Amino acid sequence: MTSDSVPPVPAVRPVGAGRNYGLLTAAAIVTSLGTHGALIAAAFAVLESGGDGGDVGLVAAARTAPLVLFLLIGGAIADRLPRHRVMVAANSLNCVSQAVFAWLVLTGDPQLWQMMLLTALCGTGQAFFNPAAEGMLMSSVDAEHASRAFALFRMSMHGAAIGGAALGGAMIAAMDPGWVLAVDAAAFAVAGALRAFLDVSHIPVRAAGGGLLADLREGWQEFVGRPWLWAIVAQFSVVVAVVAAAESVYGPLVARDELGGARPWGFALAAFGVGTLAGAVLMMRWKPRRLLLAGTLCVFPLALPSAGLAVPLPVSGLAAVMFVSGVAIEVFGVSWMTAMHQEIPEEKLSRVSAYDWFGSVAMVPLATAVAGPVEGLVGRSQALWGCAALVVLVTALVLLVPDVRNLTRRTSKEIAGDMAKLPAAREPAAPSADAEGAVGGLG
Repeated sequence: MTSDSVPPVPAVRPVGAGRNYGLLTAAAIVTSLGTHGALIAAAFAVLESGGDGGDVGLVAAARTAPLVLFLLIGGAIADRLPRHRVMVAANSLNCVSQAVFAWLVLTGDPQLWQMMLLTALCGTGQAFFNPAAEGMLMSSVDAEHASRAFALFRMSMHGAAIGGAALGGAMIAAMDPGWVLAVDAAAFAVAGALRAFLDVSHIPVRAAGGGLLADLREGWQEFVGRPWLWAIVAQFSVVVAVVAAAESVYGPLVARDELGGARPWGFALAAFGVGTLAGAVLMMRWKPRRLLLAGTLCVFPLALPSAGLAVPLPVSGLAAVMFVSGVAIEVFGVSWMTAMHQEIPEEKLSRVSAYDWFGSVAMVPLATAVAGPVEGLVGRSQALWGCAALVVLVTALVLLVPDVRNLTRRTSKEIAGDMAKLPAAREPAAPSADAEGAVGGLG
């Protein structure tokens, strides 16, 4: 075998992804390790303070509610101000709130309202952080290598999530859950310090213009003006909601009544995590030309876990379908991020990402709230079959949108050629009204 036939060893950091990408990935790993352990610790902190399952649900809802309420504002602010500063400020809020939560748990008897308030502050921080982080990540890679970079980033995140949950569980078994919360606070501090070193000099300063409402309106126009974008976000508002109901409400009940307890359900969830890692590895190699068609076809397998719980399948079968769904969601996730990176103007990325996030989480509280009453009305098995059917139905409907079927991957030269064809109103010498909505930029 000649040296020319030896395949190159892939780099840890993809070609086309510079120092910013490395800092963002490292910071995301640190926070993911801390956060997934802290989610378990928060639930045990509530129970150990005398709370019940309903109180655990209230604390969880306190995290989700501000995330839904402030996402759109967070996206607009992330496109007005330097994104790295928004990220550091959000990390600082998360650090302080988790540190206070840890102190209350370690030194006394935390009250339910205190835990809800501190958890709500964490959710608020995430509402401002998520759109800024997504915009910053997308601006850190070039078009040619975006798909592989996003796949590696997601693989790192999922690996850290699995490790964080395992580490958090082990720590809670050995010590007070307050220490896990303290570790999470420290993780936010470290991540914030890393993100403070992001280099934003390559991003042009944006012209001053209208206020926050003008920014939100501009983001909305960008969102509704792209049929593939709003169609898939509408699809996922249903998909994420019914999957959340199936896996967070019905899954533990099926495990308790049919599978032998929490351990088999934990095994199935672990199989999903392994599947996401496998899917990310796949997407580091595979670059489907029709991005959204490939991604959307891979949403159909997300119906399998609900169907598996409805049967119910034995533990091995349930783990298998969870693994397949994990692989599938990564194919969609990387394809979606690549399409967003390719199609959305850089100065509007955070606002459009905020509408995406909002659509994905807005119906989750409603779906999980009505899951119990629906089970009482039609039965658990029928409710789970209904979840599976909804996933299939909305995914089939979104395939009717021509742009979803036909949007193709483009090279950097093709994207640059399209930008050159834009009207003169987009040039700095004659800014359009749409361009006046952001202030400061990332520089």
